[in-house]
Amino acid sequence: MQLRDRDKLVRLMDIQGVSQRELAVAAGWRSHTYIQRLIKGARPDRPGKVNGVNPKAAARIARHLGVGIDDLFVTRLSTDTVQSSKRHRTAA
Repeated sequence: MQLRDRDKLVRLMDIQGVSQRELAVAAGWRSHTYIQRLIKGARPDRPGKVNGVNPKAAARIARHLGVGIDDLFVTRLSTDTVQSSKRHRTAA
């Protein structure tokens, strides 16, 4: 799942006093570095940064911050899913 709004995640963490380490533990990770990389975001000029997390981690992060998954994350569609849905629409 792709992070929808990095600023919102940081604001929620700030307001609630949640550290990167605490959020990482809530997500099921041993280190806070993945949260740090998630907050910084993935861009071509920033190798090693990430855009998203697996659905279980996304649910744990959202639950820990007291928000819905949809408030923080967007489901990524694979190109296969997009192509399949296009085929179904044209066939109908």
